[in-house]
Amino acid sequence: MLRRILGGLAIVIVVLIGAVLVWGPGYVEAQRNPVTGPDDGWPVSERAQALHDRLLIGDWHADALLWDRDLLDRADRGHTDIPRLAEGNVAVQVFTTVTKSPRGQNYGENSEDAPDNITPLFIGQLRPVRAWTSLRERALVQAAALHRMAEDAPDRLRLILTRADLEAVLADHRAGGRLVGGILGSEGGHPLEGDIANLDTLYDAGFRLIGLTHFFDNELGGSLHGEDDTGLSDFGRTVVTEMMARNMIVDLAHASPQMVRDVLAMEGTRPIVSHTGIHRHCASPRNLPDDLMQAVAAKGGLIGIGFWSDVICGKTPDDIATAITAAIALVGEDHVSLGSDYDGSVDAPFDAAHLAALTQALIDAGLTDPQIAKVMGGNMMAFLAEMLPK
Repeated sequence: MLRRILGGLAIVIVVLIGAVLVWGPGYVEAQRNPVTGPDDGWPVSERAQALHDRLLIGDWHADALLWDRDLLDRADRGHTDIPRLAEGNVAVQVFTTVTKSPRGQNYGENSEDAPDNITPLFIGQLRPVRAWTSLRERALVQAAALHRMAEDAPDRLRLILTRADLEAVLADHRAGGRLVGGILGSEGGHPLEGDIANLDTLYDAGFRLIGLTHFFDNELGGSLHGEDDTGLSDFGRTVVTEMMARNMIVDLAHASPQMVRDVLAMEGTRPIVSHTGIHRHCASPRNLPDDLMQAVAAKGGLIGIGFWSDVICGKTPDDIATAITAAIALVGEDHVSLGSDYDGSVDAPFDAAHLAALTQALIDAGLTDPQIAKVMGGNMMAFLAEMLPK
């Protein structure tokens, strides 16, 4: 009898573990990435939709690769996948790889030594064992997934590695197509694991953008959310120099103020802030000081405005549009772009398929059609055309 009971318990435990592995990661994703808008969508006029359909649209930041979905399939959770990006007329999407996130993550102060949230997620998703203990391998596993999707559906997704790849995607859109161009980025420079040789490893894997820090200080220097306002380390300076030599894009979205100053002081740097808000509009600790945003723009960089409430102080398309108009007032219309942070454990008022709601909000905010074209993607495309490898 005891043997039968134990056998039954073992079966129950196996079933429970299987259920957690099958449904657990999806449940976590659904909870972490809500769409907060109305179920029937935001109203979009015929004029706004017609303008939206003519735009070349780009977004600097989405973390969809973290959640181990086949992005070629339309999902009923989260914010992005290839079908929804195509439906929203997105030409270029930066897909960032998240590799470490401290337990208790917050915008104030996080320790590099805090327990990591991504390790149990990768184990629960049954990602390759080599990625359970190596941040470099976590980045490479996510990059390989995007490569496989592009190989499986080259008519729907193309990985952008060069300026020629970018132009091919934009030519498709000018001809009325809906090909999505994907750019690989890293959410923080810690996958380099302190070894400059790993920069070539990431470059060869298709990475063309690296955020120097994420929610904690790392070998490159200080985070906006780290333990103090540490600047760029000697290793970080070497990384930035070598990135520029490879035509890789430097992202300061989570950099400490001193790291931002140090990067800007280096000759030839032209960084971006991929996903953020404007401090004078939304005084969140997640948003860098206004003078640093102006300094990034003065060096030819771009500011990507996020869609989530912590950085725009609101939950509607109109709130995003207000943040964008604040950015234009601060740095000028040639330096503002989109940085949704889709699927980055944030809320959003609409998913990628319903991006036309933002075009409507920008019209309602009084922006002209040329200004809207710049913000929605024109500025990003011009920047990439100059910064990507030839």
